[in-house]
Parts: sequence; structure tokens; C-alpha cells
Amino acid sequence: MERSNLEAIFNRLVAALLNELQPDEHLKIGLIGEQSQFTRFNHAKVRQTGCVNDAQLELTLMHNQRHAFWHLPVTGDWETDWQQARSVLLDLRQDVPQLPEDPYLVLPTGNAKSHEVYSGALLPAESAVDAILPTVAELDFTGIYAAGSLVRAYADSAGQQHWFATETFTLDYSLFTAEGQAVKGTFAGSEWDQTAYTEKLRDSKHQLAQLARSPKSIPRGTYRTYLAPAAVSELLQMFSWGGVSEAAMQQGASALRLLQQGEKQFSPLFYLTENFQRGLVPRFNNWGEIAPSELPIIQAGQLVNTLVNSRTAKEYGKIANGANGRESLRSPEIAPGDLSATAVLPRLETGLYVSNLHYLNWSDRPTGRVTGMTRYACFWVEDGTIVAPIENLRFDESLYRCFGENLLAFTDTQEFIAEVGTYDNRSVGGSWVPGALIEEFTYTL
Repeated sequence: MERSNLEAIFNRLVAALLNELQPDEHLKIGLIGEQSQFTRFNHAKVRQTGCVNDAQLELTLMHNQRHAFWHLPVTGDWETDWQQARSVLLDLRQDVPQLPEDPYLVLPTGNAKSHEVYSGALLPAESAVDAILPTVAELDFTGIYAAGSLVRAYADSAGQQHWFATETFTLDYSLFTAEGQAVKGTFAGSEWDQTAYTEKLRDSKHQLAQLARSPKSIPRGTYRTYLAPAAVSELLQMFSWGGVSEAAMQQGASALRLLQQGEKQFSPLFYLTENFQRGLVPRFNNWGEIAPSELPIIQAGQLVNTLVNSRTAKEYGKIANGANGRESLRSPEIAPGDLSATAVLPRLETGLYVSNLHYLNWSDRPTGRVTGMTRYACFWVEDGTIVAPIENLRFDESLYRCFGENLLAFTDTQEFIAEVGTYDNRSVGGSWVPGALIEEFTYTL
């Protein structure tokens, strides 16, 4: 279904559904849609390719302090879609009275409207393989290329209505050695740049060559560590898991509560902002409220805002700032520093160069301690020179240390680390992060 046709169907469904409402009923209507090309590579060959044209509605009916929701597909055929949507509305009307009251239910209010469409410069579907494979033809290259149009939309019975559409691509890939070690990379954006892609693969190939050396076993301890942007992004994701949520703060479940209380602080070098100005994700949330185009979260190491949605605001007497239902970061950006790319290894001197982290979890949430594993191309560095790849290590470190007193520098450039999830639908957005040089990062195994 073409994007313009999907918008027309959505608008028509909204009008028809709202016309069906009974007195004192409230309705929220959400839409997720995509037209995506997916191509899966293995051993630098195409193993699977195809296109997905998909959309689904979420209807949420509210009445008498109760609510229920349901998902249904959108086909693009008006008669089919309207029959299904009306049937779902009737079913919800039967379900809602049987549910318990929700004391913090947020009803639609206001009349906010927005319409944002961001066009990209993507590879034509028939050209994608020829653009990607020649650069990696001689390598054991594995990955998934996903590209196309993404849509998010919202409307409600109060009169709010929003439309957001963007065109993006992601290439999530790995390069393998004969021994099974791997370099991981992501190339993503709204405009395909063949030169930038070639340069990105050149860096990955250089790391792949370094992996050919015998791996070095590193004893547990604390080491000066450079975290590449992908590794920084993994740590940043923990901020959305009981970190900057105001509800988590109020419930005593936030790992950053000591930051809010002023008992701890991050480095003055640390600036975290929700920045919607890049147009990668919609500003409206699941109540149709529009977040500020920029919302500072941490400034010079001090927590200046948490993410507050309307439900939390109602429960705890706070002021909402357009946060989503999970009060998670949607368009985060860590400000760059002054460490140039050429100075990373000399400043690291002797220590660990960590490209990726995975399997992160809280090891001690109240003190902000995170545990996880190094992964892919990680190296031991001596006197500013890469000596050998390392065997995987487990780390256990506090955010207050690594982003606080032990943070030495951020790189002077940021990298876009895209969300590459494809469960149910292709994800939007990602994070803009620099690399980080950290003193005495703790490894336990």
C-alpha cells in the first residue's frame, strides 16, 4: 500500500470510528506501517530477499474509568478494513465494562495536530545488492539490509491527530575470520552514501585483519578502556531500563536515583539530551502529546529532567513532558567531546579497546552497577598500539564511575547507532553517541 493511500485509509477510518462513539466513550487510534525491503546475506551471498507492505491499527476504548485495546491489520481495502475496525470497536465495548477501574487512566485531551514527512535517498530495491556486495565479495560477510518507508500515526476522540513518515535504511552486518571471530558493524541513515559505506567497511576490514592474531587472555581487574560508540550506545540503553523514568524514581527503582537526589553526579563532560530535531522518530506519544523538540536530561553531569508521561504525572502530581508509556529514551544524544579519532590509541596508552558490549543487566540497580560481556572486535593495546584481540570478558561497573569520576574524554565526533529491531515491525530511530575513554573500568571474569 502506498504511503498516500495508507494515510487516506487512516483518515477515513478515524472519521468513521469517531462517528460510532457513544456518549462518555473515549477512543485512541494508533497506526504502525511500513513498506520495507529486506535482504539477508550469508558468506557474501544473497540468501533471502523480499518486500514487506504492512500496517496495523491499535484501538483503545475508554469508558467509566476503564479501558481495553486491540490490534488489527490494515489491508488497504476500505470495506474489509472498516468491517474489521467496527467489529473490534463493538467487541471492546462489550469488554470494557467487565474490567476493573484504572485510577490513573489518562483520557485524551487537547487538539494537537502534526504532519511530518521526511524523504530519504535510498537505494532502488533492484540496486541494493550490487551496491553492497562488491565491497565485501572476498569476505565472510553476514547481515541484514532493511530499507523503506516507515509510518507512525495517532488520532483520538479529543481531536488530536498526528502523521509521521520517514524513509530510512539499516545494514546490520558482521565479518568473520576463518576461526569464527567477528567484527560487528551497522551502517544506517536516510541517504545512502556509497563512499561512506566503503569507508565504513574499510575500518571493519582493518579490525578483521587485527583479529587474525592469537587472542590474549586478560586477567580480571581494572583497565583503562576505550568504549567505541556502539559500546557506549549499549550502556545508554540501560538509562531507559529503570533509569531516567520519573515513575521509576518515585517507586525507588531507578538506577539514577542518587543522581536525582544529588548524592552522586556524572562527569561535567556528560551531556544527555532527547533530540527530536533530526526527524528520526515522531515527537508525539501514545496519548497524542508532543514532546519538546529538545529536552535536556543530564547537563554537565547533573540530572536536570526525568521523562514524565501523563499517567505518572497524574499518579504522583508531576508535570508531564511528552514521554512515552515506558518513559524511555526515544531520540537520545550524548554530546561529543574533544578526543580526536587519531588520538584514541595514544590516549588509551595501555588498556582495552572495546568495540561492542552485549547481555547487559543491572548487577546492583540502586548503585547503578551494570554487568555484561565484551563482544566482537575487542583488543589489548600497549603503548598506543593494538597488540592482540582479547578473549571475551565480563565487566561489572557503576555508571557513576564510568560516566563520572573515571570518564577521561568523549570523542569529538558522534556515530548514529540505529535501532535495527524487526520484531512485529521495523524499528525507528536510534542514538547519536561518541566514543568514551574511561579510567579503571572493572572486569570480573
